[in-house]
Amino acid sequence: MWHEIIFPLCLGLAIFLYGMRLMRSGLERLAENKLQGWILRFTKTPWRGFWTGTITTALLQSSTAVTVLTIGFVNAGILSFTHSIGIILGTNIGTTVTTQILALKIEDFFVPLLMIGVMMILLPWYTVRQLGWVATGFAGIFWGVEMMQAIAMPLKELGYLDQLMSLGGNPIVTGVIVGAIITALIHSSSATTAFAMGFYATGAIDLSFAIAIVLGSNVGTCVTGLIAAIQTNTYARRVAVAHLILNIGGVIAFAPLIPWMQQWVPALSENLATQVAHVQTIFNVLCSAAVLPFAGQFARLVEWLIPERRVLAWRSWGR
Repeated sequence: MWHEIIFPLCLGLAIFLYGMRLMRSGLERLAENKLQGWILRFTKTPWRGFWTGTITTALLQSSTAVTVLTIGFVNAGILSFTHSIGIILGTNIGTTVTTQILALKIEDFFVPLLMIGVMMILLPWYTVRQLGWVATGFAGIFWGVEMMQAIAMPLKELGYLDQLMSLGGNPIVTGVIVGAIITALIHSSSATTAFAMGFYATGAIDLSFAIAIVLGSNVGTCVTGLIAAIQTNTYARRVAVAHLILNIGGVIAFAPLIPWMQQWVPALSENLATQVAHVQTIFNVLCSAAVLPFAGQFARLVEWLIPERRVLAWRSWGR
């Protein structure tokens, strides 16, 4: 069990997360100090904030990083809470870029990509070196995913996945909870979605359970933002709560539709992993598109839920 499941899982996850870190670091160094300026400059309205959040998250490959950055801006008083709603909605779409790339099935090229990245890092030009780190990070992501997918069949053969899917009598609810917990622990919805894509592609889990895990990952990704907001002011805490409400609301709306989605999702692609990636994209796009026109009203709802007088209670809890 150790060499078939635990070791490949831990090593694959570590390589995946480290690859994400390398890629993000290279992109951040390319942007240097311009990233914060871009976010502040292009968030004058919720719609502009939406596009800023989408593009920034797609570049950094981390909705958590952009959310925490937004919380810091709101806490410092240089970004309004209402304008932050657009950014949060955009992060949910930007984070789907990673899974769509993984669905292209280009993991066979991770060795050439790694070699190209290393060679670029050794070159004397700054921009080329940073792009080399990005390429190396991508190679790590694909390698990590391939290693994590290798544990699917051993888990299936041992019966653990069947027991998990039957736990509680409702595989959809179980899948949402599993997705939320895994994402909260590893702080990466992309890694959780990659799990679901790989396990479904190998036949270890069914489509409904894979979709439920993807929905749950959207809830789990809010945990880091909630933690980051504990020692901040009211407005910053509203950002974290708004993110949580948006994602929980989306899951509540979509979870009952999973049995119906099972019928038409296979028509999206012949590739099983791609089906899961497309579901994640559709879910996040529809949820954000539904709320964005009402960003102002939603902001007022959150302000009503988190008024000034509740700050002291939360601060005391945070300590």
